[in-house]
Amino acid sequence: NIRLGGMVKKEGKKKETEIGEKKVQEIIFTITDFEKEIAVYYIGILPDLFSEGQGVVVEGNLINENKFNARIVLAKHDENYMPPELDNIAKPTN
Repeated sequence: NIRLGGMVKKEGKKKETEIGEKKVQEIIFTITDFEKEIAVYYIGILPDLFSEGQGVVVEGNLINENKFNARIVLAKHDENYMPPELDNIAKPTN
């Protein structure tokens, strides 16, 4: 089990489909630490506070350096929030 933290990249949501009657979603989104990024694949229901440009922590398995399968997605909606994994990284100023 691996935990990754980052910001959800704007316009990073690539795919969202409903699976079955329970309306479980298959979602692909990108998270970044402002230096690298990784595609996150998740099947489930995203937290209400999940949105692009916001901090997120995901737990799951690293498939390769470009793909992560998440079992848990945790989101925090606050412009001042920074996942602990990114505390030492400067935010872009643009």
